[in-house]
This record gives sequence, C-alpha cells and structure tokens, in this order.
Amino acid sequence: MTTIGIIGGGQLGRMMALAGHNLGLHFRCLEPGADSPMGQVAQQITGDYDDTEALTQLALGSDVITYEFENVPVAAAQHLAQIVPIYPPPLALEISQDRWHEKRCFQQLNIPAPAFARVNGADDLEEGIVTVGGLPAVLKTRRFGYDGKGQWVLRSQADVIAALADLHKHEVTTGFILEGFVAFQRELSILAVRGTTGELAFYPLVENQHRAGILRLSRAPAQRAPQALAEDYAQRVLTHLNYVGVLAIEFFEQDGQLIANEMAPRVHNSGHWTQDGAATSQFENHVRAIIGLPLGVTNVRGYAAMVNLIGSTPAPEKILAIPDAHLHLYGKSPRPGRKLGHVNIVAPDPATLEGRIAAVQALIDA
Repeated sequence: MTTIGIIGGGQLGRMMALAGHNLGLHFRCLEPGADSPMGQVAQQITGDYDDTEALTQLALGSDVITYEFENVPVAAAQHLAQIVPIYPPPLALEISQDRWHEKRCFQQLNIPAPAFARVNGADDLEEGIVTVGGLPAVLKTRRFGYDGKGQWVLRSQADVIAALADLHKHEVTTGFILEGFVAFQRELSILAVRGTTGELAFYPLVENQHRAGILRLSRAPAQRAPQALAEDYAQRVLTHLNYVGVLAIEFFEQDGQLIANEMAPRVHNSGHWTQDGAATSQFENHVRAIIGLPLGVTNVRGYAAMVNLIGSTPAPEKILAIPDAHLHLYGKSPRPGRKLGHVNIVAPDPATLEGRIAAVQALIDA
C-alpha cells in the first residue's frame, strides 16, 4: 500500500488525503500544531518542520513526500530527498520562496513579469523606484508574506515616506523587492501538472477576484483568455525545474498579454473549483503525478466557480439548498481573516453560474 507523506497539516493536505483515499492510498503528515485539518483525516506526526528526527520519521514511513505550503524549510526538503523521493523538487521550493529568485526565473525563461529591483533597506528604495520606472510601485518582502501581508503599495511620495518608517519594524534579513505597478484588467491563474514521466496536463485559466489581499472568488473557465500562451509559459517553468506535481502560476492580464506575478509549487486555492467542476480534481492529479500514475482529464464540467469562506461560515443547509453548490469545510475554528472552507458551484451556462454565485454571496453577507 502506497503511503504519501505531506509536510504541513493544513486544508490543502487534508484535501489531497481525501482525494487519495479514493485511490486506496495512505497519508501521513508532519505538523507542529495539534488538531490540524489534515490530522483529522490522516496520521499526524507532531513536530517542527526543521526537526530532523521528526522529518526522518516521516520519510521512513512514506513512499514519497510532498508538501502543502511553500514555506517549508529548503534544508528540510533536501534532508528528506536523501531518504525518499520528494516532489515537487526542492529547487522549485527554493525559487518560489524568494520573490527575487522567482522573478529572475521568469526573466531567464522569457516570461513577462513586472519590472523589479532589489531593495536591501531604506537607503536604496529611491534608487529602486527609478529602476522600475517610477511610481506607482509595490514593495514586498522577498520571503514570506501572503494574502497581502508584507506588501506596501507606493502611489505617492507620502506612501514612500510611510513605507520607509515601516521598514524598520520588519526584521527581514533577505531584504525586499520593488515591483513596477501593473495596471491590469484582471487576475488570472493556471494550474499545470507534470508527471514523473514528463506527461503534462493543464487546467483552463481561471479569473480570480481578491479583496484585502485574500482570494475571494474564482471563475472557470476565464472567458476570452489566452490559454495557449499560459500553457506555454507554464510548460517552460515545469521543464526548467524538472517539476513533478501541480504548479500554479498567477498572472496579471494587461491588454491581452500575460504578466507573471508569482508561482506556487503546490495545489492552489484558485484550483479548488476542480473538486466538483472538473473531470479530475487538482488534488487527485497532484497525487497521481507524484506516484507515477497517468494524469486525469482536466476538462471543466460546464461552468464552475469557487467562493472562499473567510472568518465565518453560513448555515450549511442554506448553502446546500442552492442547486449544484458543494460545501467544503476544513475543520477549523472561526477566526477573523481565517480560511474556513469554500463553496464550489457548477452550472450549465454563465448566467446560471452568476445567479448561484450571487445566492452564495448573499448568505455570506447576511
């Protein structure tokens, strides 16, 4: 019986385990916190991500290792790789953890990205602004930071002054990256999958809506989207990194062109709709990829959407009363700003989809 070890015990690991159970697979995870979402459905080893003893215990009981968040210590992934296969490769983890290296990777592969400059601190911020073409611009920590955290949008000199004052509060040893502001029409993302044999599969581009830096809504497929271009860019990254598993790349669309914002070497929030809206979910395809099974079909079943449930959840019976609405809860206690679950919606046409999205949103806003 194949056992998959997962570093991290969050909802993404939980959903991988639930998808893999249907294939007869066993799962275990390494997670420092008690009562983790994945620990509720699989064996949990409680320990820190840099605990060599706990990592070795995870590896010795697993046939293959993967991870469900991208801030896994690279040294931990490299240690595991000496004992058991680990996918995606540690190099993908290392590049995606540092926005500077990530943008350099896009640049090397001739994938359009925002203008960017390295900023080590307050002394060279003004020089960075000149390098990226002036204001507006976005200052980000090179490492960590997600859902809008660790970012400053600089639209005026007053914003620059405020950011300079704020920088001193952040103990960031790797520094910052300044990116030119992209006046985009919409945000898109693609999920790509590569197997151990090099087999490729691509999900359709999805259109994403964020608020306060957090993904709120994804629609699939994105209408009038440059699918072939996105697949070309994704394939360049997959091949370059000798990647195995699901990779997400987020783009800005500007006048029909795709500008790469960031990538995530894992299953991704903007792909949750695939659980109910695609022939094969991203979670099942990731599992298939890392254990060498043929990849599943990625077609959309009509039209689909995903609505995140942040901070609180409506009554389940009200959500499930909406036709073709599917509720996925993560086993987390409510807390402001916390992702507690999501609702997937499927419909035969765009108009029906929008009506069902509105019905779910009304329950969230009530």
